[in-house]
Amino acid sequence: MRAALASPGFQTLNSKRLRLTGLATLLGSLTMSIPAQAHVKWFAPYIVDASPQPVAATLTNIWFWTGIGLVLAFFLATLVVERTRLGKGILAGLDRITSPLWARSDDFMLASTGAFFVAIFAVGGIYLTPDLKTDSEIVSWAQLLIAACLFSRRTMPVAAAGIISLWVVALREYDLFHLLDYLALGVAVAGYLLLASSDNPRWRERRFLVLRWGIAIALMWSSLEKFAYPSWFHPLVEEKPFLTFGMPRDVFIPMAGVAEFTMGFGLLWTALVRRLSALALLAIFFTAVYPFGRIDLVGHALIMATLFLVAADPCSKVTATAPLAFARALPNAFRLASVPAGLAIALTVLVSSYWGLHGALYAQDSVERPVEHMTTHSPNAEHPHGLKVPRHMH
Repeated sequence: MRAALASPGFQTLNSKRLRLTGLATLLGSLTMSIPAQAHVKWFAPYIVDASPQPVAATLTNIWFWTGIGLVLAFFLATLVVERTRLGKGILAGLDRITSPLWARSDDFMLASTGAFFVAIFAVGGIYLTPDLKTDSEIVSWAQLLIAACLFSRRTMPVAAAGIISLWVVALREYDLFHLLDYLALGVAVAGYLLLASSDNPRWRERRFLVLRWGIAIALMWSSLEKFAYPSWFHPLVEEKPFLTFGMPRDVFIPMAGVAEFTMGFGLLWTALVRRLSALALLAIFFTAVYPFGRIDLVGHALIMATLFLVAADPCSKVTATAPLAFARALPNAFRLASVPAGLAIALTVLVSSYWGLHGALYAQDSVERPVEHMTTHSPNAEHPHGLKVPRHMH
């Protein structure tokens, strides 16, 4: 019996079990703290120039700090594990599982991007996401053209220009602040296409880095709605109370905002943190498909495709960043301290930008409207919250 336990085969099997157990424990602790969620502007009433809730209301909210504490504990624990044999084993296991995807990473991203634009062409009447509606048929045909341009590296720059053009054209009908929700995502995908089409290997090798940073910033930016406009989420929670997993509404919303922001931040951190963050976010997005339907799946398709690649990325030097390379060289104590410091900097920069830009763009024009009139959605089965408000009334 002892000989069997000491055999290389048993030790290898036991090692794999430990790695899988460790991965399941870390990922489970992460996903348990994050409820399923969808982009509120696709399913609930809102009006973009309404005055945001003061930042102080979030900073004095105990559930905001509870969420920060839980996620920081996860990040710090992951950093500690990452330098151990268990952490290295988990990363090696992820490499083996995801290597077929990473070997075809460009094919996967291009196919996902093409499928996304074909899908929104088929849906019709939208620019880039479900809440950006248009009556222009030219926009839909432009989306099909973008998908067609993905087949060749020579035409990929045309597709990139098309994505940015759709965002710019949408400015005719939607406020700049509203469209900032999708700027980082659009720039990330367009940047990826430009770099993927480049003949310069030094530029081309950074295509996934640009994609990852763009998605991370997009997630962090959109999460701020839960702090600035918690009332936007009230109708959604009332219609689908199971989303809160039994938590009170005013506990759920700030903690969901913290979860989304910090998981976006995690995509910019060390190898194990960002790969587990990507897996957790994928679990969240897939969970949201059931209650919110295909519109949620299509709307988040590009983000989800990128998250698959972040989870599969073996984290070579090319896909790392200079700050993280510096952090890895620090002693453990300083390396751990860099997590709350980095998160504080990210929150300060993005919160200041969000509230500052809103104040600069709307100044004295910000208004308070009754919740029942806070909508820009057209009435249909998937957007049940009232009539579309003309732009001049925003």
